[in-house]
Amino acid sequence: MPPPPTPTTPQQGEPATPAAPNPPTPAALPPTRDRDDACPGALRLHAADDGRLARLRLPGGILTNRQVGALAAAAERYGDGHLTITSRGNAELRGIGESCGTGLAELLRHTHLLPSERHERVRNIVASPLAGLDGLGHGTLLPRLRALDALLCAEEWTAALSGRFLFALDDGRGDIAGLGADVTLLAQERDTVAVRVGESAVEVAASDAPRAALEAARAFLATAAAAGTGAWRVRDLPPGHTVDLTTALAQANIPAAPTSVTPPPTPKPVSTPTPGVVAGPDGTYTVVVTPVLGRVTAAQLRALAGPGGEVRVTPWRGFVVPGFDERGARERLRELGDAGFVTAPDAPWAGVGACTGRPGCAKALADVRRDALSGTGGLPVHWSGCERRCGHPHGDWVDVTATADGVYTLAVRGARERQVPLEEGELAQAVAAARRAPQAPPRTI
Repeated sequence: MPPPPTPTTPQQGEPATPAAPNPPTPAALPPTRDRDDACPGALRLHAADDGRLARLRLPGGILTNRQVGALAAAAERYGDGHLTITSRGNAELRGIGESCGTGLAELLRHTHLLPSERHERVRNIVASPLAGLDGLGHGTLLPRLRALDALLCAEEWTAALSGRFLFALDDGRGDIAGLGADVTLLAQERDTVAVRVGESAVEVAASDAPRAALEAARAFLATAAAAGTGAWRVRDLPPGHTVDLTTALAQANIPAAPTSVTPPPTPKPVSTPTPGVVAGPDGTYTVVVTPVLGRVTAAQLRALAGPGGEVRVTPWRGFVVPGFDERGARERLRELGDAGFVTAPDAPWAGVGACTGRPGCAKALADVRRDALSGTGGLPVHWSGCERRCGHPHGDWVDVTATADGVYTLAVRGARERQVPLEEGELAQAVAAARRAPQAPPRTI
């Protein structure tokens, strides 16, 4: 029997990119880290104010119906009865008791949610949730996803990656490629894949893409060691230290050709899953729903199980359930609406997110889940309990952040960055107006 999990005290919540990028200044240079990453996992638990917290990596967000049921059971037996979905499509259990860690680990092992204890925190992979389901993009990502996950778990050296290092698999539609991953695989035509690391990009055969991603991660570790700053992610590398992707792939005998490097595309609204029913080219239908503020009960989890035997968790804190005929999809959508899910893009709470806030997070300055306001349409809005803004969206978004003065600040983040002045008592109206701000034109891939 393994020893009980050890609590940690990391930054709570999924790591977030800076809300407002600034020009390089001495204060804005990548940090020098003198400690190992303390990101929580399924075995390394974080001691939060509401009990211990476990973060469960779900590569690509792919779950079987049995695994969905196991997560519901875990929430009931060991947590507070809920599951929180993160901005990487992972899951968090909160309120775990002091003696529950070993039981949770056994349940995860039994349902194949913990294939390698040494690697469980580095299985950070996001993937296009609708790949292979709606006729967009370049087909399914499942073989690539499974191969990359297996490679990560098979190598001893990969355990040295930070629990924050992120791989992204995009089927070509551009929904995942703009999420700030360290290594991005972007499907192309002619069964090829663009591999992007920082400012470098090459094109490889699709069959070589998982190995190429792994070698890119290996090259990052070597570059980080040479830099000597303890970098956890590619963006942490100091100036003058870049990952030499071309040399890394050549040394691994992976044929690669140079490809043009474009800015990471902002996810296009038409490409990201929105609540409703999605028709596929093969006559099947997929149901897409989101939980209010990214948090689901055990009963809601069990209601997700679908006829395709699979549920996909999205980086937008939603669920994709494939395998229906049209009538069955619309019936299930109604049932999930009755269960409390958001089932339409213009429904209240669509596009509204929040961090944990008080009382669960010691750093939070407000109970943001209590204070968050519903609303419909426009830019996504994220309510943050402090300036860390854990789990905020990418692209253009509305930032509502608590302050030590007991009030909130309001800003539009992204390409159209601006602060929004607030008068006392007008927060709801100001948030609604900010959400109607025009989005920046999407950048091409």
